[in-house]
Amino acid sequence: QVHLVESGGGSVQAGGSLRLSCAASGNTYLRNCMGWFRQVPGREREGVALIYTGDGGTYYGDSVKGRFTISQDKAKNTVYLQMNSLKPEDTAMYYCATGWSTVVTFPPRWQYAYWGQGTQVTVSS
Repeated sequence: QVHLVESGGGSVQAGGSLRLSCAASGNTYLRNCMGWFRQVPGREREGVALIYTGDGGTYYGDSVKGRFTISQDKAKNTVYLQMNSLKPEDTAMYYCATGWSTVVTFPPRWQYAYWGQGTQVTVSS
């Protein structure tokens, strides 16, 4: 089992920045990727950013490329999502996930995954 704790959500005006953190604990070796997904009520969950923990390869959703940056601190089993130039359309519940993807791709093809409880990001115009 892997337990995830997310932090850093909140409210910000358009053009502002937020930094999300997600710390993993438990059997953290049983995974090869970790990342962020977001969901708005009534819409499908969207992949935001993913990092493959072995080689540090990163992937981004088209809507956030150039604005968001995912990074990891392996020693702390933590990933970060730096979100800059935020737009109202970035408003969503952001979920951290980690697990095993059977193929190095984005979105991941989960063999199994663990999810955090989510942190709300609200961007006002």
